[in-house]
Amino acid sequence: MKNLLRLVAYIKPYLKRMAFAAVLLAAVALTNLGLLWIVRDVVNSFLHTPDSAALNSAVLSLLGLFVIQGLLTMGHSYLVAFIGQRVVADFRVRLFNHLGTLSVSFFAKRRTGELMSRLTSDVTVIQNIATSVPIDMAKQLVTLVGGVSILFYLNWRLCLLILSIIPLIIFIGTFFGRKLKRFSMHIQDQTADASTVVEEVVSGIRIIKSFVAEAHEEGRYVRHLEGMVSTALARARILAVFVPLITIVTFGAAAGILWYGGRQVMAGAITPGDLIAFILYAGILIGPFGSFARLVSQIKEAQGATQRVFEILDTEPEVADLPGAGEMSRIDGRVAFREVSFRYTPEIAVLKEISFEVHPGEMVALVGPSGAGKSTLIHLLHRFYDPTDGRIEIDGVDVRTVQRASLYRQIGLVPQETILFGGSIKENIRYGKLTATDEEMIEAAKLANAHDFISVFPEGYDTIVGEKGINLSGGQRQRIAIARAILKNPRLLILDEATSSLDNESEAAIQEALDRLMEGRTTVVIAHRLTTIQKADRIFVMDKGRIVEEGTHAELLERRGLYHHLYTLKLAGIEE
Repeated sequence: MKNLLRLVAYIKPYLKRMAFAAVLLAAVALTNLGLLWIVRDVVNSFLHTPDSAALNSAVLSLLGLFVIQGLLTMGHSYLVAFIGQRVVADFRVRLFNHLGTLSVSFFAKRRTGELMSRLTSDVTVIQNIATSVPIDMAKQLVTLVGGVSILFYLNWRLCLLILSIIPLIIFIGTFFGRKLKRFSMHIQDQTADASTVVEEVVSGIRIIKSFVAEAHEEGRYVRHLEGMVSTALARARILAVFVPLITIVTFGAAAGILWYGGRQVMAGAITPGDLIAFILYAGILIGPFGSFARLVSQIKEAQGATQRVFEILDTEPEVADLPGAGEMSRIDGRVAFREVSFRYTPEIAVLKEISFEVHPGEMVALVGPSGAGKSTLIHLLHRFYDPTDGRIEIDGVDVRTVQRASLYRQIGLVPQETILFGGSIKENIRYGKLTATDEEMIEAAKLANAHDFISVFPEGYDTIVGEKGINLSGGQRQRIAIARAILKNPRLLILDEATSSLDNESEAAIQEALDRLMEGRTTVVIAHRLTTIQKADRIFVMDKGRIVEEGTHAELLERRGLYHHLYTLKLAGIEE
């Protein structure tokens, strides 16, 4: 319930509107009670002396109340829809913004489909419990209090008979509520799993088709859906017993009222109109009791959803600005690793006591066999992660002591797997500097050797690249990524060189663009190509999380160590 109470903060800006909607709905409940009172008067009046004028007056009163009820319902319906949409939008924005603050490590441990499910379906569940339910409860409360008061006025003995079933209803609701919560959470988890499969299939459709794995993926999706259906049916079985059981109890009480009230009419203790009114009011009270049953189900479902959503909102980033962290001044480009060690998990050390320095404007290459720790090292340099031990300095400043944003703005990253967004070429290049003019963007594209191929497209820079740049070749995607980095104009450049899988023509164009990008900047490169390795001012050879060799290309070859071995394998066309 603590998580449900936390929702108050999200509905607080709309409390006045919610209160007004509750008042409108409460007024609807009052008109319903008034309608039945008119019916009581009509029955009592006509049983004694038929009166057409009284009938006309009663019908007009009924019509008037119907019109009022309709207007109140219209106002309430719009307000509830407005509040519900605004609350869910605010909640999604808050969740989306918080995701942006979380560290890379968080996303490395989570699946995209799971996060999408929490951002969409779970928040939708929360919308109902945060808006519709509280407002509807105002109506049910007015109905309950007003109905009980009228019933007590008409016949207090019959009223006590109805109230005697409330403890039984509470017991039934509590008993079934626990089961509903468990099944609701399972359904939400399975929905997330199914969403993950869909996301993976859509993003990997080429691989799936290439490996003729459509049937396999269909089987995966069906298994998740079948699990979800099975759980949903188990939940439905609970509801199939829960709601009718509540109804049986309430209608049983109504039958008891009819029997006892009928005897009271025969004894002359109450009038037929009073009995009819009493039964109708008792019928209205079934609404609040039935709503209680639905409310228990909705609360239990919402408890699961809020638990999953607030789990994310309560997650703190592993890499965060320290209190009082200052701005990173303009970077000259002196990089130093001081006894840096890093572990993704306590059991496995990925980097072990790494120490080296890079001078401003220098280009250094990281080479080594797969799993040596090269990618982890550049992730630490970019401060996607913080070292487990030791420190990383830029211009003599520990990167943990400055604001991340001020550091990130001065670092350019060109990853091996080029990440483009699904919009236009223009939007992707301008991502490096959102305020850039068209002239600046085109100049960056020219420096990246991308302008010529972009100009060939019928829509030029407005060409849609598709999801992850699927409409472009690998070389084209890479040049757009380089143009993006050029437009950013970083002081420190990190390259996970991505020319290894390209044809010679694309590689030449990209290498020329990279040379322009690296000019005058401190550059750290994970090198795959021999040409890049040979151009490096210094080379750091990594193996099993340590730097085992350091020097120029010629110096390392003379030592005939690991670098010589790796270089020889590359010359032979063999990847280590």
